[in-house]
Amino acid sequence: MQTRQDITKSKNWVVKIGSALLTNDGRGLDAEAILRWVAEMVALREAGIQITLVSSGAVAEGMQRMALKARPHAIHELQAAAAVGQMGLVQCYESAFQEHGIHTAQILLTHDDTANRERYINARSTLRTLHEMNVIPVVNENDTVVTDEIRFGDNDTLAALVANLVDADLLVILTDQEGLFDSDPRSNKDAKLVSVGAADDESLMALAGEGSALGRGGMLTKLRAARLANRSGTSTVIASGRRESILKDIHSGADVGTLLTCNTETLTARKQWLAGQINLRGTLHLDAGAAAKLNEQGCSLLAVGVTAVDGDFHRGAVVSCVDDAGREIARGLVNYNADESRRIIGQSSEHIEQLLGYVGEPELIHRDNLVLV
Repeated sequence: MQTRQDITKSKNWVVKIGSALLTNDGRGLDAEAILRWVAEMVALREAGIQITLVSSGAVAEGMQRMALKARPHAIHELQAAAAVGQMGLVQCYESAFQEHGIHTAQILLTHDDTANRERYINARSTLRTLHEMNVIPVVNENDTVVTDEIRFGDNDTLAALVANLVDADLLVILTDQEGLFDSDPRSNKDAKLVSVGAADDESLMALAGEGSALGRGGMLTKLRAARLANRSGTSTVIASGRRESILKDIHSGADVGTLLTCNTETLTARKQWLAGQINLRGTLHLDAGAAAKLNEQGCSLLAVGVTAVDGDFHRGAVVSCVDDAGREIARGLVNYNADESRRIIGQSSEHIEQLLGYVGEPELIHRDNLVLV
């Protein structure tokens, strides 16, 4: 298991700052706090750490600018608030980093940008190029065009996927809480902070609470983000952004916040992308033999080991693979569309051409395009 001391050696961070922090609980952008966080990120950068910033706050800032007392529910009103708020958010970051002679770049992403392989690669290349040019990317969800069907749902999840994109060593989620507690500190004064845990520890999920009125994320989304980051070899620290020198303390290995350690070896870029998919297009149900082979050997998935197909997907879509108990064990890029897959399941590869009139690939999912989850 990784330790706090391992953080001192990390060189590639994604820092996510939540809405409640950025807007001082809805009272408008907290410029003083932003200047403090920026100064800390600059110090990390000067220490040789690559920084990617994921920032919430556009909707909350837009609400403040337009004097809205409650977060809108209608998607078009949220999009309008985000469009207004994004202007102030970007201006504030640009001014703060410019005081240190550092340029920033705005990156707006939707789920489609990470779900589509070509756009994923483009986003990855852009982020890498910005870092090579000594520019700090400021990433946010593209709230002005996103819809309920494709939205990330919260910037914690977005931050985990950005960590995947840039091969981050560490994801730092700054929030208005000290970290994860063993009970709700708002109602239990004896609640204890969880200092270190495993990102994939299921028991931690029971400790999570609800989110704030301003943001969509709560502690539960932060734990889920840590699990998602874990899949691509990234540890996570959840800590209070209101604490002075919080980023410096984290980098020094101090016992602050909650460290959720990564127990997964770093995956290849393609498999990172597959592991990070949220909107899966279908499901392949595997028999016991096929499920065992995937789990034990990481081999390709053949049609003969599939018992049923759910969904309507095209060739190249990302689908989930579940065992006979319905548990997801893998996901991957399928070589045949849904109708073709239904026609060849349970059959050996040598019969594919006879059944379909052609053979594209002998495997339903090749092992290079499949990742265990």
